[in-house]
Amino acid sequence: MTDVAADGREHVVVGIGDGAAGFGGHERGGGTPGGLATQDMVLNIGPQHPATHGVLRLKLTLDGERIVDCDPVVGYMHRGVEKLFEVRDYRQIIVLANRHDWLSAFSSELGVVLAVERMLGMEVPTRAVWLRTMLAELNRVLNHLMFLGSYPIELGAITPMFYAFRERETLQAVMEEISGGRMHYMFNRVGGLKEDIPAGWVDRADDAARAVRSRMPQIEDLIFGNEIFQARTRGVGVLSRELIDAYGVSGPIARASGVDFDLRRDDPYLAYQELVDDGVMQVITQEEGDCYARFGMLLDQVQVSLDIVEACVDRLRSLDRGPINVRLPKILKAPEGATYAWTENPLGINGYYLVSRGEKTPWRMKLRSASFNNIAVLPEVLTGCVVADMVAVLGSMFFVVGDIDK
Repeated sequence: MTDVAADGREHVVVGIGDGAAGFGGHERGGGTPGGLATQDMVLNIGPQHPATHGVLRLKLTLDGERIVDCDPVVGYMHRGVEKLFEVRDYRQIIVLANRHDWLSAFSSELGVVLAVERMLGMEVPTRAVWLRTMLAELNRVLNHLMFLGSYPIELGAITPMFYAFRERETLQAVMEEISGGRMHYMFNRVGGLKEDIPAGWVDRADDAARAVRSRMPQIEDLIFGNEIFQARTRGVGVLSRELIDAYGVSGPIARASGVDFDLRRDDPYLAYQELVDDGVMQVITQEEGDCYARFGMLLDQVQVSLDIVEACVDRLRSLDRGPINVRLPKILKAPEGATYAWTENPLGINGYYLVSRGEKTPWRMKLRSASFNNIAVLPEVLTGCVVADMVAVLGSMFFVVGDIDK
C-alpha cells in the first residue's frame, strides 16, 4: 500500500514477509530513466518479529537501505501495573513489582520494599541488608549473562549462548535454593527477607560465584576476539552524552558513553556505602559509546558484581546469626505522605514514587523503569544507519519489553 507523508513524499508501506508482492505495481530500482527511486518505504519491524525482543514494534522509514526515521511503538504488553498497585496491600504489590523486568526480578522487588520501609521509617536487620546486597548483585550477573549470550545470536553467533547459560545455571541453582524461584523470586519482604538462609548456603553461593569468575575469560575470548563481531559493532550506533542527558538513559548503556554515574556509589543504599569505602564497589566507564562498548560494559559489570558478592560473603560469615526481618503487624499501613526510592537496577535506574493516604494500599505508585528511556532514544541512534545495523543497535540497548510497557 502507499500513503503520502506530511512533506508530500509518497511512501510505500511494506511489512515483514510481504516480499516482492509488497511493492505492488511499483517498479523495483526506480521508475525514472537512468535514476534511482525517490520514494521512501515504511517498513514495520514487529510487533511479533523475533529481532525485537518481544512485542515491540519499530516503524522505520527507509531511503534505500538507509533509515531516515524510526518510530518505536510500545504498549503491546501493557498490563496497567501502576493501577494494580493501588488495589493491593503492601505485601501483595511485591508480586507485581518483580514481573515488569523478569530478568531483574529481585532488584525490582527491592525498590518497592525500600520505598515502603522509608515511609515507615523502618530499620532492617544488618544480616538482611548484606544478604539483600549479595542477592541483588547475583541477580545483576544473571541479567548480564543473558545479554552476553543472546546479543551475539542476533549477529549470527549461537555458541556464546551455551557458555552464558552454563554460567547462569550455576548461579540459578543457589538463587533457587534460597528462594524457591528461578525467575520471580518473591524473597524480599517489607522489613527484610522472607526467611533465613539454609545451612551452608553462603559457602555454596561463594563456590558458584568463584566458578563463574574462573570461566568468564572463555566468553570474553570467544566473543570479543571475533573479527566479525568487531566489524558489526565497532563505531555502530554511537550514543552521545548529550542524548543520554536529554533522554534520561542510564545504566551500562550510559556508562559505555562515559557517563560516570552509578546510584550504588552516588546515592548509596543497602550496604553499598561500606563497599565503596572499602574500594570494592567500582564504577567503570568507557568512552566510545558504540555497540561494542555497550556490550563490553556488561562484562566489566559482571566482574564488579562478583567482587561485591565475595565481599558480602566475607561479611555474612563474620556476622552472628540473628533476625532476617522485622515482625510486622497483621494489617500493615504506611503513614500519610510521599517518598521516592530509586535503585541501580541491572538495566539502569529503577524508581518508585509512592504516595500514601494512610491506608493499607498505596494511593499512588509510579514506576520509573530503565528500559523505557533506553528505547526512547532509538530514533536518534538509528537515524542514518543502514537496515543491516538496526538489529545490532537494537540489541545493544539491553531492554526488557515488560519494563517498557509496565
